[in-house]
Amino acid sequence: MKEYEVKILSFAYEDIKDAKIFYQKQEKRLADYFQNTILSDIQSLSFQAGIHYKTFGFYRKIASKFPYAIYYDIFEDEVFVFAVLDLRANPEKSIKKLKDRK
Repeated sequence: MKEYEVKILSFAYEDIKDAKIFYQKQEKRLADYFQNTILSDIQSLSFQAGIHYKTFGFYRKIASKFPYAIYYDIFEDEVFVFAVLDLRANPEKSIKKLKDRK
């Protein structure tokens, strides 16, 4: 089984930060739980990268606990996470973000 090094780009860190702020308004523990589960989902790409469908030029992994999608691509032995987007958001806005990041 191939193992990849996973790198989270600054765009994706901003997405995670924005989502955490959203959940923090609900409850602080929920925000921490969101961040921990998303980072765990991202880390799982070290073994799962490439098994997901491509959407808008990126592989897309659906987060395990929250309605978010992790958009990534593979270059040689590295996985680069480009976006972590809310699946409930306006699709046109999400598509624009992805196109801007490609």
